[in-house]
Amino acid sequence: MQRYDRTVKLFGEENFNAFKNTKLILLGVGGVGSFALDSLYNTGITDITIVDFDTYEESNMNRQLGSHGNLDRIKVEVLKEKYPEVTPINVNITPEWIDNFDFSSYDYILDAIDDIKPKVHLINKYYTKVITTSGSAKRIDPSKIEYKSIWETFNDPFIRKIRYELKKIGFKKKFKVVFSSEEPKCLEKGSFEAVTGSFGFMMASLTIQKIIAKKK
Repeated sequence: MQRYDRTVKLFGEENFNAFKNTKLILLGVGGVGSFALDSLYNTGITDITIVDFDTYEESNMNRQLGSHGNLDRIKVEVLKEKYPEVTPINVNITPEWIDNFDFSSYDYILDAIDDIKPKVHLINKYYTKVITTSGSAKRIDPSKIEYKSIWETFNDPFIRKIRYELKKIGFKKKFKVVFSSEEPKCLEKGSFEAVTGSFGFMMASLTIQKIIAKKK
């Protein structure tokens, strides 16, 4: 228990036991997802299924945990070595895969997908237990990260596209997303780990808070 001593001191034994009994699935383990995984696993949530189809590239090294020393290796396999209790699934996340996969046993679905179609499909189908983030690229100030109604987001072209696609299919539910209100600083996908990591930590924090609130 020494490993989790400071976690128990902060959250208490009862909440820590709730963490241990939580089952998560994390879709996307790139920049944002890798930091969310690290934070949640180190807090005691180890029953986590991680889903991604990608391999590490040199351009990932400025923002993705696991990338150093593992170029060209499959991300979920590398992370399985680092976090041995996770369940890795190496697959491309598509709307069809979402339809065919059984999400019923998971308490929360953590969405760090960076493709519009599967992200929209997932939110539409499982919004009650999805914790989703926008992309973290093009920004330098982590203090601008918010958890806000998707209908009230701004300065975020990616979430604007998600919002548009959700409206097109008639989705009008109350739904919050992690996004940054900071105006993008460049046109292409420049990135800064202080922001990327903060998106992942925000996702992890929200997950912990929801677990605690659920058991009250």
